[in-house]
Amino acid sequence: MTSTAGRLLVATPPMNDPNFERSVVLMLTHDADGAFGLVISRPTEVDSVGDEVALDEWVTHTTSPSVYFEGGPVQQNSIIGLARFADPEERSWTSAVVGGLHTVDLNVDAGNAAECSGLRLFVGYSGWGPAQLEAEIADDHWYVVDALPEDAFDGDPTTLWRRVLERDPVHRAWVRNFPDDPNLN
Repeated sequence: MTSTAGRLLVATPPMNDPNFERSVVLMLTHDADGAFGLVISRPTEVDSVGDEVALDEWVTHTTSPSVYFEGGPVQQNSIIGLARFADPEERSWTSAVVGGLHTVDLNVDAGNAAECSGLRLFVGYSGWGPAQLEAEIADDHWYVVDALPEDAFDGDPTTLWRRVLERDPVHRAWVRNFPDDPNLN
């Protein structure tokens, strides 16, 4: 098994799964026990979760667009904070995951967000059981692409799918012009 941790999963068209159609997933962990990542290309229009005032304070500090993102179809009732920092200093309210990125304890004071050089909040996550992701990759459901440091906090996440594929044109150039609806082609 080759780990995808720290890399991007890019959905191959057509995915035929609305949870992942034209999505880009940043993989945070991947080992024999399974895999865990966050869809970084799906901002919502939601900038408040109502009763959770403490969480709404965090979202005001997020990287633009300052909204919640759909992290994936698993545990849609949970919110995961993902951050990067300008310095490598360890913080008691974060846990390092991969590539200089950290998950954030959202139960601490949102004022801590001032230390982040990038911050996003994700509703739910993407998860795979043992060998499940490997099978999906073998069945050509995903391209595995190297991540760039700015991908997780991209300013235009809705176009990230196409742009990630465009930077890896060797065997994926045809995808750049893949129509949104292949039936209209």
